[in-house]
Amino acid sequence: MNVSTLVKSVAQTNPVVEPNENSKKKRVGILGGTFNPPHMGHLIIADQVANQLDLDKMLFMPDSLPPHIDYKDAIAADKRRMMVELSISGNPLFNLETAELERGGVSYTFDTIIELKRRHPDYEYYFIIGGDMVDYLPKWYRIDELVKLVHFVGVARAGFPKESQYPVMWVDVPLIEISSTQIRWNIQHKCSIKYLVPENVENYIKEEGLYLE
Repeated sequence: MNVSTLVKSVAQTNPVVEPNENSKKKRVGILGGTFNPPHMGHLIIADQVANQLDLDKMLFMPDSLPPHIDYKDAIAADKRRMMVELSISGNPLFNLETAELERGGVSYTFDTIIELKRRHPDYEYYFIIGGDMVDYLPKWYRIDELVKLVHFVGVARAGFPKESQYPVMWVDVPLIEISSTQIRWNIQHKCSIKYLVPENVENYIKEEGLYLE
């Protein structure tokens, strides 16, 4: 067998495999919220999901005005952004995403994801929501289109079932019953928030006199 015949034979038995398009994409998590203020529960959820799903990075995305019916007034966006930055400092997996703050107004996840995918076509997004929000998914804006654009990641919340009519991948994380509402109540009633928020966030809240009214 001459060389040309051998090369042809090898090429036929070992075809070139084109790389899967998804294999090129970075796996990026998103944890959105008002972060009013951010707390240790947010950080634990983000870290657990990032590590269990082997994500390349985790984005913390403060909203400007969430569309939820039970929305409560939040402090100024620049202060919430600063607290998020303080919270995530020191963890190389954590990054700040300001798309919704930049756009302003009511934040619809569908619009945000469209914009993020336009900016970063090489990202594959994993959007984290609590069990209470999974239960609320049927009411989300353009949800049938949104589920085709992102992977929803559900984390358990007490009193809510781990099921949905929409595709949701569930990640088990420690059940941390800390809420921003509780933290604001503690501050207003001069109770400790130590270990509920990172120390640098606690110091910032005190320096700025936040949540006293």
